[in-house]
Amino acid sequence: MKPLDENALEIVVGQLLKQRRLTLAVAESCTGGLVSHRITNVPGSSAYYQGSVTSYSNEIKERVLHVQRDTLERHGAVSEQAAREMAQGVRDVLCADVGLAVTGIAGPSGGTPEKPVGLVYIALAAPDGVWAERYVWEGNRGDSPDRWENKALSAEAVLDLLRRYLEERV
Repeated sequence: MKPLDENALEIVVGQLLKQRRLTLAVAESCTGGLVSHRITNVPGSSAYYQGSVTSYSNEIKERVLHVQRDTLERHGAVSEQAAREMAQGVRDVLCADVGLAVTGIAGPSGGTPEKPVGLVYIALAAPDGVWAERYVWEGNRGDSPDRWENKALSAEAVLDLLRRYLEERV
């Protein structure tokens, strides 16, 4: 296994979390644990990383992450509202300073005209607020959308949201 590039987001956010003495928890759906995998590839990540919940089912989103049933019924699991509640829920459940969440449609199936394959919502919850962003990954619009690419782009986006928060707000 080759060493991580010192500019890899998981290293950068790890250094920022340590410098600011903050802890992190992650709620993942479409990335299936990839964000957590990247974070824990960094030696010493136990100093700031509390853990994660990989919540593929709505039941786990509701029971473990405390996403409201009404949110799931009205907006769906792939929505800004669900991502926000997932981020806040994992922050609360795992007693972290910062909670991250990612939910989306990795593909190659499961998309609709309103919610296409590649649609992802990410969110960050912290003591000073909750932020969310929406992405539709366009790089795989052929006959076979690339599931791995969608997961990788989503993991990178949520880690970058964390980096921006730590650099700009904390």
